[in-house]
Amino acid sequence: MTFSTPYDVRDAEVIVVGSGLAGMTAALQLAPRAVTLITKTAGLPGGSSLYAQGGIAAAVGPGDRPEDHAADTVAAGAGLVDAAMAALLTRDGAALVRRLLEDGLPFDRAPDGSPLLGREAAHGAARIVHAGGDATGRTLVTAMAERLRATPSVRVETDAFAVDLAIRNGRVCGLLACHGQGWVLHRAPRVILATGGIGGAFARTTNPAEATGDGLAIAARAGARLADLEFVQFHPTALAVDADPVPLLTEALRGAGALLLDRDGRRFMPDEHPLAELAPRDVVARAIGRRVAAGEPVFLDLRPALAAKPDGFPTVLALCADHGLDPFAGPMPVAPAAHYHMGGVVTDADGRTSLEGLWACGEVACTGVHGANRLASNSLLEALVFGARVARDVAERPLAPLPPFALPRPPAVAADVGPALLDAIGGEARTALYEGAGLVRDGLGLLAARRKLDRLAAALDTLRCEDGDAHASPAIVRQWGEARNRLLVGRLVVHAALARKESRGAHCRSDHPLANPDHDIGHDIGAGRRTLTLSDLAGAAGPLPGDAACCIL
Repeated sequence: MTFSTPYDVRDAEVIVVGSGLAGMTAALQLAPRAVTLITKTAGLPGGSSLYAQGGIAAAVGPGDRPEDHAADTVAAGAGLVDAAMAALLTRDGAALVRRLLEDGLPFDRAPDGSPLLGREAAHGAARIVHAGGDATGRTLVTAMAERLRATPSVRVETDAFAVDLAIRNGRVCGLLACHGQGWVLHRAPRVILATGGIGGAFARTTNPAEATGDGLAIAARAGARLADLEFVQFHPTALAVDADPVPLLTEALRGAGALLLDRDGRRFMPDEHPLAELAPRDVVARAIGRRVAAGEPVFLDLRPALAAKPDGFPTVLALCADHGLDPFAGPMPVAPAAHYHMGGVVTDADGRTSLEGLWACGEVACTGVHGANRLASNSLLEALVFGARVARDVAERPLAPLPPFALPRPPAVAADVGPALLDAIGGEARTALYEGAGLVRDGLGLLAARRKLDRLAAALDTLRCEDGDAHASPAIVRQWGEARNRLLVGRLVVHAALARKESRGAHCRSDHPLANPDHDIGHDIGAGRRTLTLSDLAGAAGPLPGDAACCIL
């Protein structure tokens, strides 16, 4: 099949890229403004939100306060949380969750109608609101997707792969996407990135296949400021089975009493941290990771949690059954896996990025609320809070009319490029990043990963063709584009990890095992946060592939 480069041009008032909780929240809050929501998935909802087993953290219980929630968020973030942003998150979040409860969303409730609240790691109180037991993400985004489909002001474009922003003099003018029917330039003065995280760039991850770092890569190629890219959270208790992605065993299990055991059946977390199984995720993940790296299996005994909450974990039970495991018969094997990205596109409190006309929210954004280590169940809260804040700012902020700009040229992938070759490049890239910039890193491993990723990026770039040649199908374009994005994201993460010569939160370097106290930000966000743009990567790692600025006009 050949595929020609001429494309349609469609005008839109606002473009939202992503169909997870943050993107759908922004689109719904923008009604009745005309919104085009673009997602590469086949339908709604998509992204990691759908698979979130944990709940939403919010200070809505008796005696709990947003200030206490903010303090726990700051403490978990290993000295890099922006305290003002954490206060905003927890204040707005508590009010928003109360409204959702009043609106009748299907949260788990006690007989008197009050929300059932759970406790998770590093929280000082039981403040986790759940829906459907351990199916909070699926329950919430399914309900939101139904509302979105019933909202006439939102046009949903599925199977549409966002490729690059169209930029003129630092101003966003639209988004180039590859649809099943061909290329489309969505011309718009306002674009919201809500594309989720980067877990698919790692060989072992809990994230769904679509989490290939598309939004981060798109923003990077457009020249947006990025920050905290080295901080990748590895979930401590992914089920240790041969699967891609690997199933997640929610943090709420440990909150309900599940215990971590070594190969001799002995609890080891009390020796690692005063909070034992409820220690911050980075602490638990490294404690498990050290044992797994030494060839020692680690197990999670779910039986205390299942006894405490017999109906609380239907998703976990189904996942175990899918892999032939019975958590009532014995402990489950676990190992850490890439789970959440604290870094991303730098935004302010309203989701504005460094590029005029571009906003970001959810996991793709770096608001400063997570610092070096995200507090459990703050991710869905962040998606709700900042999705709503972005929508309000987009609706209220006036922008000048779009300037005239030349139509961007789509990247031309050769028609004879096969999926097997792209699979091989993508697989090697994921392995290189996981081995070189995984749970524990060092300088030599990071340098080796950088060299490998640079070579793979150059090889991928050779698969482009001349304008007059036959071009690949949309399916191959998407596969090529996702490989391009994973490679760029991996190179950015490695660059940032090499630059941070200390261990802090989720960033652990065996050759620099101590934290540098000079990097604690306190109340000064600029002291410890490291920002970068694509030009920094080019300066450190040599020339970038030829597509680095294909839509910068």
